[in-house]
Amino acid sequence: MIFRKFVLIIWFVSIASFVFAAQDDSGESSSVEATPAVTGSLGVPAASDLAEGQSKTGESDQTINGFSLAGYGEKGKKTWDLAGKTADIFTDVVKLSDVIGNLYGKEDNIKLTADQGDFNKKDGKVHLEHNVVITTTSGMKLFTNSLDWDRKNEAVSTKDIVNIKRDNLVATAKGAWGNPTLKKVSLIEYVRLDITPAAEKGKAAAEEEKITITCDGPLEIDYEKNIAVFKDNVKVLREGSTIYSDTMDVYFITAGAGEAKVAPAGKEGAAPMGMMGSKIDKIVARGHVKVIRGENISTSEEAIYSGQDKKLVLMGKPKLLIYSTKDFSNAPAGDEGPL
Repeated sequence: MIFRKFVLIIWFVSIASFVFAAQDDSGESSSVEATPAVTGSLGVPAASDLAEGQSKTGESDQTINGFSLAGYGEKGKKTWDLAGKTADIFTDVVKLSDVIGNLYGKEDNIKLTADQGDFNKKDGKVHLEHNVVITTTSGMKLFTNSLDWDRKNEAVSTKDIVNIKRDNLVATAKGAWGNPTLKKVSLIEYVRLDITPAAEKGKAAAEEEKITITCDGPLEIDYEKNIAVFKDNVKVLREGSTIYSDTMDVYFITAGAGEAKVAPAGKEGAAPMGMMGSKIDKIVARGHVKVIRGENISTSEEAIYSGQDKKLVLMGKPKLLIYSTKDFSNAPAGDEGPL
């Protein structure tokens, strides 16, 4: 009887240790709540295991249900939270299942979900795995197989294949880094960006106007400045033409400037006013520029494509090689010509 009372006291002390309030380096306060689940023969880990933080078999000391962790900023406002259906408690790490995390920003709220995740109790970093999805209230989604979330430095990163979707823009790559809001994203290598016109234009028109841009990487996207910068072996594919260059800057029309619907506040949808839209304003290609249109090839040091009038201007030692007399008869004069 005395031994059982002693074990129960240890059990209650261990549960109390997971309901606490603390202050991290960022000045935010955080709190953890957990509901214990029955583990082992008596539902209580051995005292020696509690001291070590992990059993000799590699299993956790304790399994709990309904684990949740939250951070609070000024005036007690919640800035983020993290929850899991179940949690296995180790010395330095809490392993979670069915993970849901939220970041509450001034303009955008961000939701992170995954099948599994690790919460590091020392540095507060979170590692998510399997079916990882980031969703923003502005309608942007990121899909990958693993993700590291560093909340103190406001950064997310992955070494796996990543897919980012918003409206008719779809970007894929291997490896990515950015802020949790996804307003600034760096796609590391094997980059591809597909730009598809709105569905209401019809299938034939959409296919003709579809643009695919690839590069070895990286691709830097700044959704607030409306620009995507492609680096190393850039290639643009469009119906009837192809452009090659060393680097390329793609400028997009600002959302709300007559080309994109703005989502109501607090709801998912199109890009908010002032954010990058999905229509191209202009493309600036630099370094070993080559344009292939049918059998004809143009080369230059730089080229600027206008999304408004669909024309391409070659600058810096432009050359035009025409292999068809039919095309030559309709060719525009000077350095300017249609893409």
